[in-house]
Amino acid sequence: MSSLSWRHQTLIQTLLSRGPLKENEFRSIFSQIIGKSHTQRGSQQQIFDDYLRKINTELGYVQLELRACRNQYNGSVYYGVVNNVSDDQSKLGTKYTVPQIAYYKGIVESIIQDAEAGGCISNIDALNIRLETQIQGMTDAESQGGPSQIPPAFKNFSMSQKEKTLELLLKDQWLSAVPDEKIGIGVRSFLDLRSWFRSNEVPTCEVCNEAAVKAQLCKNEACNVRLHQYCLEKKFSQRRVEKVCPGCGTQWLGSKVKAEALATETSDDENMPSQNTQHRDRSAKKRRRVYREEDDADVAGPDSSVPLAAVSDRKRVTRRSARLSGN
Repeated sequence: MSSLSWRHQTLIQTLLSRGPLKENEFRSIFSQIIGKSHTQRGSQQQIFDDYLRKINTELGYVQLELRACRNQYNGSVYYGVVNNVSDDQSKLGTKYTVPQIAYYKGIVESIIQDAEAGGCISNIDALNIRLETQIQGMTDAESQGGPSQIPPAFKNFSMSQKEKTLELLLKDQWLSAVPDEKIGIGVRSFLDLRSWFRSNEVPTCEVCNEAAVKAQLCKNEACNVRLHQYCLEKKFSQRRVEKVCPGCGTQWLGSKVKAEALATETSDDENMPSQNTQHRDRSAKKRRRVYREEDDADVAGPDSSVPLAAVSDRKRVTRRSARLSGN
């Protein structure tokens, strides 16, 4: 285990103390740290990749990772340090209480179960999340308020406590505020919950194979293909590329590709760290994913982490079933 230089340590400390940073801000800090003398030895991108590779080699010994992710609401790339292991010991590092964590879980589950991939819920719906539903093994009678083993802290979690917790989760970037007074997933959740999204088989984007929390859907209701807006713009940017669904061939309607947006996304893709490319599957024959009942370890981040327990007894919600249940 080789020691890291003060430059490596400064980069790590910056992310630990300040939380996830936008790519341009993180790269600006990186440029200041390495100085001009180092950039003369090779391209800055190569040096940047080498630094991240060495940092992750050392962080791997303590189950941490410096990784990049996209904010699915605007396509911006963020960098952060996350914890790759979840156990009772790692949960002790969180500043959130058990009821607050259960409340956070309820909001995240409500968002990812949206069959239309809108990526958000209303502020009112967020405040009406019931903590009792987060207790694994609870019967229907118990969830309706009958005699149960519901912890008193869950029963007494008031509306004012929910409001304060919601403000804290937004401030810490676990959740995000989206237009029309709605709540979405925060960039910190996109960083920390990548493994959880996969293990619970949250529907993925056909292009980047990352969880499609906020995405566009194929117009064919029998097709499950989803595309992030930024992936859609990149895929359909070339004039000769037919703008059809990569899964069923249905015409993809409403795709507006802007040159400036494409340039930004292409630049971001080139700058994404090499350790993340292994997670991408660009095959158009990507298997269809379905929800299944599965227990999964919590995914906790460093410092003010919010461990998210596995979702139990969760059934897939399709667009067709969602519409039928609404009638």
